Amino acid sequence: MKNFARLDRLPPYVFTTVNKIKMNARHAGKDIVDLGMGNPDLSTPKHIVDKLIDAVQKPQNHRYSASMGITKLRMAISSWYKRRFDVDIDPDEEAIVTIGAKEGISHLILVTIRPGDVVFTPNPTYPIHPFSAIIAGGDVRGIPVGPDSDFFENLMDATRQTWPKPKVLILSYPHNPTTEVVDIEFFEKIVDYAKEHNIMVIHDFAYADLVFDDYKAPSFLQVKGAKDVGVEFFSLSKSYSMPGWRVGFCVGNKETIGALRRIKSYLDYGIFQPIQIASIIALNGPQDCVKDIRETYRTRRDALISGLNRIGWNIKSPKGTMFVWAKIPDKYMKMGSVEFSKFLIKEAQVAVSPGLGFGEYGDDYVRFALIENNMRINQAVRGIKKVL
Repeated sequence: MKNFARLDRLPPYVFTTVNKIKMNARHAGKDIVDLGMGNPDLSTPKHIVDKLIDAVQKPQNHRYSASMGITKLRMAISSWYKRRFDVDIDPDEEAIVTIGAKEGISHLILVTIRPGDVVFTPNPTYPIHPFSAIIAGGDVRGIPVGPDSDFFENLMDATRQTWPKPKVLILSYPHNPTTEVVDIEFFEKIVDYAKEHNIMVIHDFAYADLVFDDYKAPSFLQVKGAKDVGVEFFSLSKSYSMPGWRVGFCVGNKETIGALRRIKSYLDYGIFQPIQIASIIALNGPQDCVKDIRETYRTRRDALISGLNRIGWNIKSPKGTMFVWAKIPDKYMKMGSVEFSKFLIKEAQVAVSPGLGFGEYGDDYVRFALIENNMRINQAVRGIKKVL
């Protein structure tokens, strides 16, 4: 057997074990309410789908596209940022289309760091944040984040204690899985920190629109000087319910965008052009669909939070994302998140994601994804009530 050096550095995928138990239960005829993987279940808005259908019927759109994204889509990205955040983006030098945020982050880290370079990521966090650095040969330092942590203070401590000094800091707010949110003052401190320590910042802004209770998520690029130190990724997956379409983009520092553009020119020919054309309609078209999607997730959040609180599992209501981050009840804390997740599948017929899969600091938690309707969420609460 051959050795695959980069794969050898990757830890076992924690979610695989839980997913296998879930599938075995379903094959045995059990009705499992799946609140595990954050895979949006809502349909893509009709006007976006209609544009795709129209564009796909034109033979000229079947050819190779551009790895950096077609011009009109980059112009739509620029206009969207100006409308949403009053941030000026040069569509030619400060914007690039990516095959979802996951691909973009992975390739940007690959072109940014050398083997042995240190990358700071939150812990727990979305797995591609640390894994992209590991695959690229970097060393990852996890900064604790969550309801019981002061991320910025932890970041300062890690910076003082780490040698060699970090090259990259990856952030993501609203944060998956912890649902933590920040204000613009937080990003002002991050920009000052990055300039002082000569660190590049990558902000994953995937949940920009999934915010509740009058909270509005700020863009990292709204801070003066942010373009000097970093970039921001956005994905159409959540805001426009387009997860399978694989459309995202990166904006910000032009040297960083140029580096990503260059490596992508070697690796891909861009997204299928009809998808890019439909994405223009998503960004430039009516935004009522975004409000409707957000409202659906809000009602699901409220149903789950009120239901769990009613049965004695008290959880704070999140202000952002499509998740609920729940500390394991004291009675079951010793089990850890993986065994507790298995327990919920077997005894409550509810699938959740174990917090350990997002990093070692997540092992006291499980993550609920709001990807089932309210009736199914209430069913999940009833199942959990039986075992709690």
